[in-house]
Amino acid sequence: MSDETHWQRVHDKYEEDQVSWFQAKPETSLQLIHDAGISPSARIIDAGGGASCLVDNLLDAGYSQLGVLDIADRGMARARQRLGARAKKVQWVVSDVTRYEPDAPWDLWHDRAVFHFLVNATEREQYRQVLEKTVAPGGHVIIATFGLDGPERCSGLPVVRYGADELSAELGNSFNLKKSLNENHHTPDGATQQF
Repeated sequence: MSDETHWQRVHDKYEEDQVSWFQAKPETSLQLIHDAGISPSARIIDAGGGASCLVDNLLDAGYSQLGVLDIADRGMARARQRLGARAKKVQWVVSDVTRYEPDAPWDLWHDRAVFHFLVNATEREQYRQVLEKTVAPGGHVIIATFGLDGPERCSGLPVVRYGADELSAELGNSFNLKKSLNENHHTPDGATQQF
C-alpha cells in the first residue's frame, strides 16, 4: 500500500478529533511559532498538516500567508470544510513531503510528526534536501517527533524516535538548533505520547 493510500484510509476511518495527534489548540506549536519572532505576513507552511487545527489558530492569530502540505487530500478536505470561506486564504498542497517542490520560499516550516515516519536514510536525506530549498535564508524550522520514550509505532506504521541532539544531527549543518523541549501529548483516547 502506498503512503498516500494509507493516509487516505486513516482519514476515511477516523473523524479528525479521533486521531491520536488531534489538538484543538496546538499550544506548543503556536508558542514556538510566536517565539520565532516572525511577522504576521511571514510565509508559514504546515508539513503533514492534513486536518490539523494549526491553520485555524494561525488565521485567528492574524497570520496571512499560510500553506498546508499533505500527502492525503482527504485530511485537508476536512480542514477546508471546517474553515469555510477562510480556506481560500490558505495554499493547499497535495504532495509527498520528500518530493515537495515549493513555488516560493517559506519563512517557517512546521512539521508535527511527519519526520518520525521517515524510517530509512534515503527518505530523511530527501526531506533535508526539501528543507534546504524550501526554507528562506534566515528562516525557521519546527519539527516534532516522538521522543526517545515515545511510541514505536503510530497509525499502524513504524517510527523513528529522537532526542534533540539526534534530530539536530539528522538535519545536518544547514540548520542550527535554537531550542528543544519535550511535550507529553494526551491523545483523545487518554494515552500519553512523548514528543
